[in-house]
Amino acid sequence: MRRLLAALCLLSAAPAVADRADVPVDPELRDALRVAVEMADSFADRFDAEVWLTDMSARLARQVPDEEERMLILRLVHRHAAMFELPPELVLAVIDVESNFDRYAISYAGALGLMQVMPFWREEIGRPDDNLHDIETNLLYGCRILAYYLEKEKGDRRAALARYNGSRGQRWYPDRVFDRLSTKWYRY
Repeated sequence: MRRLLAALCLLSAAPAVADRADVPVDPELRDALRVAVEMADSFADRFDAEVWLTDMSARLARQVPDEEERMLILRLVHRHAAMFELPPELVLAVIDVESNFDRYAISYAGALGLMQVMPFWREEIGRPDDNLHDIETNLLYGCRILAYYLEKEKGDRRAALARYNGSRGQRWYPDRVFDRLSTKWYRY
C-alpha cells in the first residue's frame, strides 16, 4: 500500500492527480487499481505495474469513467503490447485515434472495437465467431496486426501506422497517432 501511495505522490504532476493533491485517494479507485496490479502479469514487477497503471488511469479517466473497465483496458493493452513487443503507449495512442476508447465503435468502413479491426480478419483466420467488441479479442487482433506491419516496414512506425489505417503512403494518420502519443500518452 505504501508503494501505491508513493507512486501516486510521484505522479502528482499528472493533470488528474495534480488537481487533487490534497484530497484523499478514492478508496474504490485504490481497490480497482490493487486488483488490476495483482492481475498485471506483463510488468517487470509490482511497483512498475502500480506506477504505469496509476499514471495511465489518470490520463484515461475522462474517456473511460468506469474504473473497472479502465483498469481492464489498461492491463490488457499492456499485456498484448508486451506480447508483440509494442510500446503500450503507442497502442493507447492508436486506440485513442481509432475509437476514442469506445469498445463498441463501428467505423463507416465496418471496422470494430477499440482498435477498429476489420471483421474480415475473423474469416481469414478461421474464427468467424470471435467477438471484436470484446476488449481482449480486439486488442489481440489489433496488436498483432500492428506488430505485423511494423515487421513488414522494418520498424518504420510511420509506414506501419499508415498500413494499419489503410492509408499507405500518406502521413495524416501516422501524424495524428504521433501527436496523440506525444501530447497524451508519452512515457513518464
